[in-house]
Amino acid sequence: MGNRNSEYRVVVIGLGRFGSSLAIELVNSGCEVLGIDSDPKLVQRYADELTHAAIADTTDAEALTQLGVPEFERAVVGIGSDIEASILSTSVLADFGIPHIWAKAISRQHGRILERVGAHHVVLPEHDMGERVAHLVTGRMLDYIEFEDDYAIVKTTAPTEAVGKSLSEAKLRNKYGVTVVGIGRPGAGFTYATPETVIARRDILVVAGRRDEVEMFADLT
Repeated sequence: MGNRNSEYRVVVIGLGRFGSSLAIELVNSGCEVLGIDSDPKLVQRYADELTHAAIADTTDAEALTQLGVPEFERAVVGIGSDIEASILSTSVLADFGIPHIWAKAISRQHGRILERVGAHHVVLPEHDMGERVAHLVTGRMLDYIEFEDDYAIVKTTAPTEAVGKSLSEAKLRNKYGVTVVGIGRPGAGFTYATPETVIARRDILVVAGRRDEVEMFADLT
């Protein structure tokens, strides 16, 4: 992946299966990641793989402040079955004024509560596994779906080099190995892409291809 993600610093609260897979994928994407969990065993297990790892009560605003959490712009609450800790941790992050908070929910009702206490994005992990959410947290992709055999579909903004050109003129498939399957225009919704479709500056592209190729393409935007 490109170097654009080096500017991103993300705090991941809860290092269970979802939180740890998300945190590791963010590190692999070039992000600086602070992982926090109240379980010393989990923190120890992932300490070498994350930029920083700390043991703390994530519902304790003072403890999180000492770790510098209020300075982060992106935070993910990946706490699993402890709904109370999930809600309280999300509320603390919202009180800090963190601009982008993702929170894992175990049900839609739980998700609605998380939104009320300040989560900007609610994740239902049966639909959104850690790796997919990592791509969304970095902000390069608006949506990301991975299939078997290393194949993925992403929704991303149009790269500058293609603006004003038709798809046949832009030659994105030749250059990057990806196929533009749909184009969304503000106020007009999504339509199928054809070789004659001209890409405008604010267009959203739905792009399919091998995972590494679509990730590289999303880095262009």
